[in-house]
Amino acid sequence: MSSEPTVQPDPSHDTSHEMDAKHAHHDLETVDIALPSTWMYRSRKVGPVAIPWFASPKVQLGLVSFVCFLCPGMFNALGGLGGGGKAANDQTLADDMNTALYSTFAVFGFFGGTFVNKLGIKITLAFGGVGYCIYAVSLLVSVHHSVDGFNIFAGALLGVCAGLLWTAQGTIMISYPNEGSKGRYFGVFWAIFNMGAVIGSLIPLGQSINTKTNTTVTDGTYIAFIVLMFTGALVALLLCNAKDVIRPDGTKVVLMKHPSWQSEFVGLWETLRYEPLVVLLFPMFWSSNWFTTYQQNAVNGAYFDTRTRALNNLLYYLAQIVGALMFGFAMDIESIRRTLRAKLALGLLFVLTMVVWGGGYAFSTRYTRADVAMKSFVFMDWQTPGYVGPMFLYFFYGFYDSIWQAAVYWYMGALSNSGRRSANYVGFYKGIQSAGAAVMWSLDSRAISYTAEFASNWGLLLFSLLCAAPVIFLKIKDTITVEEDLANTDETLADVLPQGHPEKGVHHESPEPNYKV
Repeated sequence: MSSEPTVQPDPSHDTSHEMDAKHAHHDLETVDIALPSTWMYRSRKVGPVAIPWFASPKVQLGLVSFVCFLCPGMFNALGGLGGGGKAANDQTLADDMNTALYSTFAVFGFFGGTFVNKLGIKITLAFGGVGYCIYAVSLLVSVHHSVDGFNIFAGALLGVCAGLLWTAQGTIMISYPNEGSKGRYFGVFWAIFNMGAVIGSLIPLGQSINTKTNTTVTDGTYIAFIVLMFTGALVALLLCNAKDVIRPDGTKVVLMKHPSWQSEFVGLWETLRYEPLVVLLFPMFWSSNWFTTYQQNAVNGAYFDTRTRALNNLLYYLAQIVGALMFGFAMDIESIRRTLRAKLALGLLFVLTMVVWGGGYAFSTRYTRADVAMKSFVFMDWQTPGYVGPMFLYFFYGFYDSIWQAAVYWYMGALSNSGRRSANYVGFYKGIQSAGAAVMWSLDSRAISYTAEFASNWGLLLFSLLCAAPVIFLKIKDTITVEEDLANTDETLADVLPQGHPEKGVHHESPEPNYKV
């Protein structure tokens, strides 16, 4: 087992990168990176497998992925059943809880960057995980007793917790990796995170395998979710904070060395002043969870029996994994300039919006909210003739969701490599996303027509893409210089670059250079 603290690039690895028309060829210099001698910077080998040091982006991404696997991953599995696992005629409580959830999520998500930058990644993630467990507990209690006050409180508390957790997670995902690795980091994270929802979907599927009516899931289902979510909150305590992370090329995450509450609240305004056109991404942020309510309640929760809801949920999150990995790895293809990749992604989103939601329109004409409310309505089972079409539609709803989220994260990551600015971008994203979700859950609880819900989704998604186009065409560059990252912070080049390391802005970074440890 090796534990030497010095890391050297493998000289056999080609670190030469082709520049765009504005840049010449540049070779990365071979540099010796003296890592601190503490345990978190010791690389190890288990047989032929090299394990990066604990405070490396890869290990930290793995840990935060596992936290999200256990907390929001299981929450998604529970919510994906429609109505928080409740029967189709008992979804109002979950709607009200989600309205409270996303209302507080909107506030604490928007200002989440301030909390993450001041308190650190570990505390915000661990506190964030606790709210998911309490939310599931309240749903279990509500099956046996009327505790509406506790339910609404649990939803509101989860909004606070989720706002902090997702801002911390997003900061890790878009500021820890090098520029050439951000797509892959998203793909791997989203796959692990949604694997939680996949496994979580197997719980109610196994327990409801013979249930061909539309009923509330069992107590055992809720208890399983509670245990897993609490475990996720504990795992978050194993993370290290961003100031301790060192990338494989020796660089550190750009932060404030001495953050204060005042400096971080001011930082929100400085982020908008630095890149004012980011507000044109806000419609994308708003719509990114707007469609979730329709998919979960108006499609899966309304049209299918209990066991088929669980199967659809499983397929939905499997599709998320496929979409995230495909899109994430494609967005890191270095033979295509980053500016071109950004535009191609926008075109792909437009095509998918027309194709997937065009298919959704055909399905939406089959039934109405009034039809589902009738006692004579027959819920579709996977053995019902004609199920294959709706099954594939729901699969591609999940695929589409992952592509949309991946694009939003990738665009934010392309605007900055700064941990401080990234935290604020992600905070804006999660806050605005949650405000949109709160509005949609509230509308659904008021029983607006399924047709209106569908139309609002399709129209808002297309409008969002039009608004985002100027940012994507005018503001995304092939690389971001260190000087740009350091703007509005109290750090210097010496704080974030090791001695002898080439200036980031001079070359395209390799996704992960080969290293000998």
